[in-house]
Amino acid sequence: MPLTPLDIHNKEFTRSFRGYDEDEVNEFLDQVIKDYEMAIREKKELKEKVEQLDEKLGHFTNIEETLNKSILVAQETAEELKGNATKESKLIIKEAEKNADRIINEALSKSRRISMDVEELKKQAKVFRTRLKMLVEAQLDMIGTDDWEDLFNEELGEELELVENKS
Repeated sequence: MPLTPLDIHNKEFTRSFRGYDEDEVNEFLDQVIKDYEMAIREKKELKEKVEQLDEKLGHFTNIEETLNKSILVAQETAEELKGNATKESKLIIKEAEKNADRIINEALSKSRRISMDVEELKKQAKVFRTRLKMLVEAQLDMIGTDDWEDLFNEELGEELELVENKS
């Protein structure tokens, strides 16, 4: 067990014939007591300061661990979000490519259909033109025949007979 200032103060030495001067020894012991008390007080203060600093260090160590965990979670979350965004973008691109292919195929199909319809209409127009030409030619041929003159003469003759008969 370490000495206390009181142990130093209460220490009594045996007296001898030619011993040390008692007053000098007492003064020295008083000085040792003061220095020892001051050393004990400083030790106590330093011990308290060390405890406070240990407590703060523990607190900051805890904060550091929490921050490290938070950073790891944030990094993992960021990686997960990045991965999900990449997957989603790939899906969107695939869907867009499918839609583009579908639209192109529909457009090609519609273009073919329209092209076939145009060809069909051209054929029908040619047929119509040919029939119309034939009809017009037939009508012109009919107009160009001598039957019309006979018809006009015959009608006039019939009309004259009718008029004469009535009179």
